[in-house]
Amino acid sequence: MNPKIFKTLEWSKITRQVAEETTTTLGEQYALALQPMTTHEAISDALDAVAEMQELSDESLHLPIGAIGDVQVIIKRLEINGSLSGKELAMVLNVLKTSQAVVKFFKQSKVESLSLTHLTNESAVLELLPEVRHAIAQVIDEDGNIYDDASGALQAIRREIKRKTAEIRTQLDRIMRAHGDILTEAIVTIRNERFVLPVQQSYRHALGGTVHDQSASGQTLYIEPGAVQSLNDRVQQLRNDEREEIARLLLELSQQVAPYHRELAQDTKILGVLDLIRAKARLAAKQHATKPVIAADGRQLHFNHAMHPLLDPQKAVRNDIYFDNRFSMLIVTGPNTGGKTITLKTIGLLQLMGQAGLYITAGENSQIGVFEEIYADIGDEQSIEANLSTFSGHMTNIIQILETVTSHDLVLLDELGAGTDPKEGAALGIAILNRLDQREAMVATTTHYPELKAYAFEQPHSINASVAFDEETLAPTYRLLIGEPGKSNALDISKRLGLADELVEEARGYLDQNSRDLTDMIDDLDQSRADYETRAERLADTVAQSEKLLHDLNQVYSDLQAHKENYLHKAKQEANAYVERTKDKATKIIGEIREWQRERPNDQPVKEHEMIDKQQALDALYTEEDRLKDNKVLQKAKRERKKQETPHQFQKGDQVEVIPYGQTGTLVDARENGKEWVVQMGVLKMQMATGDLKYIPKKSEKAQKTTIRASKAKHVKPEIDLRGLRYNDAMHQLDTYIDQALLANYAQVTIIHGFGTGAIKNGVQDYLKQNKRVKAFHYAPHNQGGNGATIAELNR
Repeated sequence: MNPKIFKTLEWSKITRQVAEETTTTLGEQYALALQPMTTHEAISDALDAVAEMQELSDESLHLPIGAIGDVQVIIKRLEINGSLSGKELAMVLNVLKTSQAVVKFFKQSKVESLSLTHLTNESAVLELLPEVRHAIAQVIDEDGNIYDDASGALQAIRREIKRKTAEIRTQLDRIMRAHGDILTEAIVTIRNERFVLPVQQSYRHALGGTVHDQSASGQTLYIEPGAVQSLNDRVQQLRNDEREEIARLLLELSQQVAPYHRELAQDTKILGVLDLIRAKARLAAKQHATKPVIAADGRQLHFNHAMHPLLDPQKAVRNDIYFDNRFSMLIVTGPNTGGKTITLKTIGLLQLMGQAGLYITAGENSQIGVFEEIYADIGDEQSIEANLSTFSGHMTNIIQILETVTSHDLVLLDELGAGTDPKEGAALGIAILNRLDQREAMVATTTHYPELKAYAFEQPHSINASVAFDEETLAPTYRLLIGEPGKSNALDISKRLGLADELVEEARGYLDQNSRDLTDMIDDLDQSRADYETRAERLADTVAQSEKLLHDLNQVYSDLQAHKENYLHKAKQEANAYVERTKDKATKIIGEIREWQRERPNDQPVKEHEMIDKQQALDALYTEEDRLKDNKVLQKAKRERKKQETPHQFQKGDQVEVIPYGQTGTLVDARENGKEWVVQMGVLKMQMATGDLKYIPKKSEKAQKTTIRASKAKHVKPEIDLRGLRYNDAMHQLDTYIDQALLANYAQVTIIHGFGTGAIKNGVQDYLKQNKRVKAFHYAPHNQGGNGATIAELNR
């Protein structure tokens, strides 16, 4: 992105906040160099990684990355086979140990149970180099010091140094006891790596030996007595031997590490990246920031309850700021110091943060776009050095924006057209906004010009917004009101502050009539818009309720169809059972008659009463068969089959059922030679295929049906008692009763099941849960049976 946007929006303050949360040098460098990304995938991955780091923190799991210095220079020296110092090798060892700790951390069972795709992918690439790590750890401690036993030679040299040093101290202690009066202080010290005593200037020749140094005042000389000179010489030689051995060991280790300089560079980079991700998560926690959602098309922006990230959260006023598919241009008006400019900066800075993979200081589910460039013209562009006025500075900047802006960019313009004649400034502002609209850029601008407020009303892609002003306290509230243009309060504020009424009225008189008319027109348009939005909201509610009603009707129709098939199946089973029983009884009667014939002589007639008994038995079979005529489901199925065999010829004026919608209508007109009909359903006309229509008989049949339904309903009580019944019988009666209660149009019924073992009570409640015609159910009040009865509310 253009570097000017970072300066304008003070991006460096954000990156510095991130850097303060890092612990590694490279992580700090990454934070300070943080830039917004311009692809959906890259931004999404960065935000997901921060979310994973927060998930670790929520589980009290902390990434084991501590302080790691700058090893990039060390790696460059390894590339040319240079020898490293002890401290430099200790820094390399720190990198390898940290890498080992991070890999081990992600292998913990508690960590593996979490979904940490991005973090584990990063850590999986770490090279542990166990041989190199072990080799360094055997020679050098964490501070870069060489262990005494790093080699046999070094161990022997240091042992000899300790022995000779002890001899020197013994000699010097003896001298101090003998010549304590000539010393300025009874201590042994070191100058030029040789042991010396502090002797008073006036006794410099009393001990003899070599002077190695003197105090600042010149009153004390640091003298190496002749008695220890040979011992000091030997220690000096041993220290030279020690340095040579250490140099040999460091060179040997450096040569062992050098072939792995690429792996070390990679480990350092990965640890820096992980440190940066952790810093982002830590900053998000401090700011109480949230993860933004990325707009699918990259051009929608919606900040819920947003605040500028550099303001004090205890004092900042949060606002909802948004662009969506209805408008791409936000024109903000309102008084000076009311928060217009901070609104622009909030939009720009939160968008930069989101695109850089940072959480934003806005509410949950806030949405960011994906912009290739973010341009801003904010603040005083006056430049004495460039001989530019404020207006010229702004225009120079805007010209550069117009030359390069595209539909993938966000543009922020503060006080568009300001700094020149108001009429010319407003005209210029409208022309600039038109050009930005043609380029399909997303724009937020502030202004005081009423002409630009009117422009927002006229342009379909634009919308007015304002920062609210408290006319009672004469103070801004910093509240952003999208959809409401700001009003000019200069005259009213002056009057409230005490300016004479006659002066205020005189000032109003000087206002251009066109300006007053334009302001009045904007007020009228604003009121009309508010009325329209209110009506639109009501209409939307009505449509939603209608859609819900249609859905419910379709659901009821489906349920009825399902129950129809159920009852038909049961009726068929019942009919088959009747047939089987009748066949058995008929076979038995025929068998008895044949038995008579065999037992009686040919000349002996059958008695009259016996024949009457058998005849009644046969008649009884027909009586049971006749019962099937009372089965309404079977009779309805027969009628349906008969209708299918001889379909009704539809005529204009016929009453029909529109099957897909479960609605009743009247045939108005035939189409496509009778293959389709126009059906009037209330105020709605629809063209339906003939196959989707079902003829409804005339009023006489309907009246009969209604009478039967009403007749049944009269005998249904608002309660049913299932106590004392077996479980299956109770469930069957309950199912039948609920259907009858629905026909009776009851809003609620009481089901008495008692306490008992609880089987019937549980069965009742399971049945009510599954019945879609039951809206809700609960136990009866204590005075009506309590837990021994359940009240069911029905969908009528």
